[in-house]
Amino acid sequence: MGNAIAVSISDEELIEQAKQARLGAHAPFSNFQVGAAIATADGRVYTGCNIEHSVYSLTMCAERVAIFKAVSEGARGFVKIAVVADYDRVTPPCGCCRQSLWEFAGPGTKIVLANLAGEIRLCDIEDLLPLPFDASFLEDGR
Repeated sequence: MGNAIAVSISDEELIEQAKQARLGAHAPFSNFQVGAAIATADGRVYTGCNIEHSVYSLTMCAERVAIFKAVSEGARGFVKIAVVADYDRVTPPCGCCRQSLWEFAGPGTKIVLANLAGEIRLCDIEDLLPLPFDASFLEDGR
């Protein structure tokens, strides 16, 4: 799960791709459009936007759309994700997205949070999810 290879895409390039992905958001209820772009160790980037549903529990966040698109296309080895929203402060991933990032990207994943006003905050997945649940808890068969 750990990611030792440096990704070749800059934070700025990843933010720009997340901004572009945000434009495809389907957010008729909240009008809160979010874009995400996740990069693999070999420099491939997969994007996603939030997709709202009238049954709110079926709504899908931009981060998970990007992750699931990437995984469905065989991508692994994620090293960095950018998340962009039009809000007065940067918007971190929700709990579901944090867990999904841990599951599919793992320790050492860089998180780039940005808004349209140009604010950027960098952190690691461990900052957002300090006590993660993962497959190691299931390994002993209990």
